[in-house]
Amino acid sequence: MLKFYYNAAPNPMKIALLLEELELPYEPIPVDTRKGEQFALSFLAVNPNAKLPAIVHGDVTVFDSNAILLYLADRAQKLVPGPADAVKRGEMLSWLMFIATGLGPFSGQSVHFRHVAPEPKLYALNRYDFEANRHWRIIEHRLHNQRFMLGDDYSIVDIALWGWARMLPYVLGGTDTWDKYPAVKRFLDTVSARPAAVRAEALKTRHAFKAEMDDAAKRYMFPANERIKDQL
Repeated sequence: MLKFYYNAAPNPMKIALLLEELELPYEPIPVDTRKGEQFALSFLAVNPNAKLPAIVHGDVTVFDSNAILLYLADRAQKLVPGPADAVKRGEMLSWLMFIATGLGPFSGQSVHFRHVAPEPKLYALNRYDFEANRHWRIIEHRLHNQRFMLGDDYSIVDIALWGWARMLPYVLGGTDTWDKYPAVKRFLDTVSARPAAVRAEALKTRHAFKAEMDDAAKRYMFPANERIKDQL
């Protein structure tokens, strides 16, 4: 059975949704990053980068959420254009990588500097908030006149986007996020209403992840701070 290493962050939740959409049997294995479980030797053998998600599928190990999306969808030949449809395949890869290399990282850094980074952080927060909003405006424009990222066809691009769209008010702060991004909100509501999404969200309730961001959690989550801890 496929082993799925996860927590409740946006990237693992993408994989939870795809697994449920494909109705693949899997064993969910929680990895509590605030307890440092990502640095256990057993998990590093799966993902040397100590990040979630990761899967072990028979003899195949895949880490990085977007690599996993492509692997599972291509294997099932569902929710993804095949290589023979070069136009759609190219469109899919472009938007999937836009989320992987731009929207996701900038959203994540916006969260970090908005919610957990020590002062002073004005320059960094301004940079990442600006870039996060810039990427989300591109998505908003894309979804303004079409239902999904590839038009009428629901795909792994939408699954990748859903993982982050769920968190958008937290990513960008403020109370007017959905006023600025109504097409994203409509998209989110559409995907979240799918039975597979309901099941994916329920996965979070199966394990009690550590909620406190105490000093121990900060050491595990932000190890770079140890280099300058006397200056913070």
